[in-house]
Amino acid sequence: MSLADVLDPLQQPLVTVLNTPVSWTEVLGFGSGALCVRLVARQHIANWPIGIANNAFFILLFLQAGLYADAGLQFVFIALAAYGWWTWTHGGGPGPELPVRRTDRTEWGRLLAAGAVGTLGLWALLAGATDSTVPFWDALTTALSLMATYGQCKKLVESWWLWIAADVVYIPLYAYKDLYLTSLLYVGFLALCVVGLRNWRGDEARQSAGVPA
Repeated sequence: MSLADVLDPLQQPLVTVLNTPVSWTEVLGFGSGALCVRLVARQHIANWPIGIANNAFFILLFLQAGLYADAGLQFVFIALAAYGWWTWTHGGGPGPELPVRRTDRTEWGRLLAAGAVGTLGLWALLAGATDSTVPFWDALTTALSLMATYGQCKKLVESWWLWIAADVVYIPLYAYKDLYLTSLLYVGFLALCVVGLRNWRGDEARQSAGVPA
């Protein structure tokens, strides 16, 4: 049995939303993605393996939709998930677990510089080397997502703001690409990001006051 034989059933339509067929890949991406964000908001370590499975589903989905930067981004997410998994379990603060903290000025400077360079570089690459119809928006969301994921690996509170910014762009972008279920998923992501931001702010405030979680 070839890899194509295994993957083909995942790409078959399961339901129809707004006269557009929705594949198993998109449905599985929807479910695993929603579970992953919920687990991140609760600082549950299981978010990392669930997130890796979610990335695998979205690689298939985005390649089909011609969102090449987003597809490539999933491979980076898998690597970052492995790093985040290790960081969360091995700590980085005075205790056995990595503490939630604020992003300092140096980190903000590095993140914003990397995001700007990444957006411009990917935009040029996608516009010149692919048939992408949305090269700038694909590049921008890719850069924001990488910045946010790195921040969550370090448990930086402001990483949720980066995810919120990315989701605000993702929602209409995926609808434009007829990925309506994925667009709806990112509406849910946006709501979960607000919850995650509130939870992490509360945890950071308790840690600063020396109050046990």
